[in-house]
Amino acid sequence: METAGNAANTAPAVIVAIDGPSGTGKSSTSKAVAAQLGLSYLDTGAQYRAITWWMVDQGIDLTDPSAIAAVAGKADIVSGTDPAAPTITVDGTDVSGPIRTQEVTSKVSAVSAVPEVRTRITELQRSIASGAERGIVVEGRDIGTTVLPDADLKIFLTASPEARAARRSGELKGSDINATKEALIKRDAADSGRKTSPLAKAGDAVEVDTTELTLQQVIECVVTLVEEKRAAK
Repeated sequence: METAGNAANTAPAVIVAIDGPSGTGKSSTSKAVAAQLGLSYLDTGAQYRAITWWMVDQGIDLTDPSAIAAVAGKADIVSGTDPAAPTITVDGTDVSGPIRTQEVTSKVSAVSAVPEVRTRITELQRSIASGAERGIVVEGRDIGTTVLPDADLKIFLTASPEARAARRSGELKGSDINATKEALIKRDAADSGRKTSPLAKAGDAVEVDTTELTLQQVIECVVTLVEEKRAAK
């Protein structure tokens, strides 16, 4: 039920796609923007991590794309879209912790490169976005180009490899910044070079370089872009 005083409830629904490589502040920015504007939130990377976790748990040979493809549709992945407390479950099990392990992180590129996996997860993402009554912020690597090419607003976050590694090392306490930087560059190459839905900036996306910006500045920038888009609808 809409309340007259709540602008977020009466504003037109807006679909926002936020893409970019790891360590650019996508998740923190997307969650904060969604919470501030009363929108749903979807971390698509968590979905790829979830299906990767499930395959590791099931003992699937992740060096064999055909083995991955054969089970791409088996896991039941459910994403909660509350930006204040996003959840993700696989077959009813909360996997928000397990999907962040180094084992999953090291294997997610191989799993997410398999076309059958991308087709399955893309369908899931589109159904979540279309069901978001007030609009949604969807973050990932191919949202503006492949998943939601008709999104109202597309944003591509970038940052220097050094800045990204520093942020990621801060998240991964005690990690070696140079090793983190090498891992990020390797992940970029895998994501940008895959045949199916590579990491790419959509032609109509607004690029925001976060290298010199604080998280709060990035959030304010994106909120302004969304509010402008919403006002024009």
